[in-house]
Amino acid sequence: MNRFFTLRGRVAVVATLAGLLSTTAVGSSLFAQSFSASDDPEMITLTARDVDASNQKAGAAFSALVTMWSGEFKRLGVRFAAPHLVRYRGGVRTNCGVMAPSNASYCWNSNTIYFDDVFVATQAKLAARALGTDGDMTAIGIIAHEMGHAVAMQLGYRSRRSYDNEAVADCLAGAFARQAQKDGSIEDGDIDEAFFGMASAGDPTPEFTGDRRRDARLARLVARSSHGTREQRVQNFKNGLEGGGASCLEELR
Repeated sequence: MNRFFTLRGRVAVVATLAGLLSTTAVGSSLFAQSFSASDDPEMITLTARDVDASNQKAGAAFSALVTMWSGEFKRLGVRFAAPHLVRYRGGVRTNCGVMAPSNASYCWNSNTIYFDDVFVATQAKLAARALGTDGDMTAIGIIAHEMGHAVAMQLGYRSRRSYDNEAVADCLAGAFARQAQKDGSIEDGDIDEAFFGMASAGDPTPEFTGDRRRDARLARLVARSSHGTREQRVQNFKNGLEGGGASCLEELR
């Protein structure tokens, strides 16, 4: 099993960073393919200020997540070991291997959440353009999803099926949004942004070839790496939003 629990996305970005104008193609998919700008119609302008603002919100969300889950664990009589939060750009070597660009992952070997900050800021910008909002909950949802992996693993949950692990993490991200609703920190449009992010990160439909051996290998790859379709991911998040952590893991009841 992959040592990373990941949330991957596909996007082409026109990024302006550190005052220098540059065109950066940023992309990944379930099958770790790369895509050029012409492969994806989504093109946006991302500035250094956008990335800084996204990082600030990611940090604030991370603190809120730690507070929430520490309280839940205390209620259960156990201690929550808060993960580290590390941002990066491009590939980075970690205790779980090489972390690819345009990604976010939880590495349990070091109890660390890694996220490509340009990628995360881009997801917020895409949501903002699509929904006419600030898009921040799409980025926050990425961090909440990775935190969900940490929560599940510390409570002893780990499945052999990739989809099971990812469904729980999506659900626990929804539970965080539920808590944010209760404490009044949710803004207008935030839930729509969260659903947008989940739908955008749904698995692509595999293209089977008709060759039994090749298709069997592809099916095994999908089973190992599946995060769920857009409909599944939205529903799993909704389960947590409506039912809280208890609807995601029996251990939280």
